Amino acid sequence: MPETLNVEVVYALPGKQQIVRLQLPAGSTVRQAIEASGLLQKHPEIDLSKNKFGVFAKLAKADAALRDQERVEIYRPLIADPKEVRKQRAAAGKLMKKGDSE
Repeated sequence: MPETLNVEVVYALPGKQQIVRLQLPAGSTVRQAIEASGLLQKHPEIDLSKNKFGVFAKLAKADAALRDQERVEIYRPLIADPKEVRKQRAAAGKLMKKGDSE
């Protein structure tokens, strides 16, 4: 087991994503990586008690131990409910088809 871990912490914004590469002691947790990244200071909207986060697109707990070469992702809350957006698109598609046949 390596003495240090090389990990990335990622936070995606609508126009760009920020990637911070870190070297941490072996046994470091998801929370420790996020705190060490400096992203909490750059983005005060991140609240570790509310935002979800994961490792390689799988939700993870703050105290989950990291392994070398892992990617920690901080997720933003959804702006719209995906189910509602799909319903609206489907309804709009039905209206277009009715309009096309006339």
